[in-house]
Parts: sequence; structure tokens; C-alpha cells
Amino acid sequence: MVETFLYAFVALLVIFDPPGTAAIFIAITPRDSDAKRREQAVRAVGISFAVLAGFALGGEWLMRAMGVTLPAFQVAGGILLFLLATDMVMVRDSGLRRTTERETAEAERETDIAVFPLAIPLIAGPGAMTTMVLLRGRAGDDPWLLAALGAALAVALIVTLVSLLAAKRLMRLLGETGTNVIGRVLGLVVAALAAQITLDGVRAILP
Repeated sequence: MVETFLYAFVALLVIFDPPGTAAIFIAITPRDSDAKRREQAVRAVGISFAVLAGFALGGEWLMRAMGVTLPAFQVAGGILLFLLATDMVMVRDSGLRRTTERETAEAERETDIAVFPLAIPLIAGPGAMTTMVLLRGRAGDDPWLLAALGAALAVALIVTLVSLLAAKRLMRLLGETGTNVIGRVLGLVVAALAAQITLDGVRAILP
């Protein structure tokens, strides 16, 4: 149970990338007050929890309905996570988790960015959704492992929320270079996680 919690927590935390998300959060809310930023951050994290928990509970059922096996999803999910890791290491915005320039411009015109783009795709993006389905598959139907997975999701989101609430101070402390360095390191961890997930899927498919 503890092992499942730690594995899920680390996997989700590196994908959420709290420092990187905080930097984008500041960039798309240049004219918002601290109170409004605080409200948007809390709402975005709450929405992200609902989306990711729902995806964990219903994702496997959706796969079965579409005739997709878990090993096949592991291979596809591993490839997707590797692409995300490439973006993180290269500090490149592809739209997998970060916003494009047009999406950022649209967000700056909106009065509430809690749902888009903060919750989706910055926090609960395709990489996070894929990871939740894969972690749910590893947990199986064991209630303790499922509880550990839910706790890991909650704690990872709390860490992300703290980063969002302290975004101004965090950016002053780390600066753009520090944020990029942390993002690259986390990207390497995501790449290793993607490779392991893909290998697990290939081993399950091969006779």
C-alpha cells in the first residue's frame, strides 16, 4: 500500500510539474488580484481532482467498451508520456500539457481560467489522465491500493495547489532558468516512467 502510494505520488507529481504550472499560471493571469488567483487555483485543483478521479474509475470501462486491452493502453500511454517528457526536457510547448500561444492569448482574455486552461490541460492533461488509468490498472480491485491511489492523487494536487498559491514567490525564488532546470529534471523522470510502462505493456503482449 505504501509502495503504491509513493509510486503514484511521484508519477503524478512529476507530470503535474508544480513549478512549471505555477510559471504558466502567473503568465496567463497578469492583471488578476491575489484573491482572484487564489480562488481560481482552488477551483482548478478541485476540478482536476474530479476529472482525474473520474477518469481513473471510468477509464478502464471505456477501454473495454472500445475493445482496447490494458497492455495496448500501456504501450500507447507510455509513448504519449514519452512525448510529454520530450516537451519537458526541451522546454517546448506542444499542447500535450502546456498551452499553445493562441490558447494562452484566449485565456488572458477570459475572466476565469480555472477550467481552461488551468485545470485542463495544464493539470489534468492527457498525460495525467493516461497515468491515472495505468495506475488504476496496477491497483486492480484491491480497496487498500485504490485508497492509496486516491490519497496519492489528493496529496499531489495539494502540492500543486501550494505551488499555485505561492506562484509569485516561487517565480522570484527560482527564476525562469531555475524553473526550466526543474522541468528538465522532472522530464527525465517522466521519460523513465514512460519507458517502464511501455516495457510492461510489451511484456504483457508477448507470449
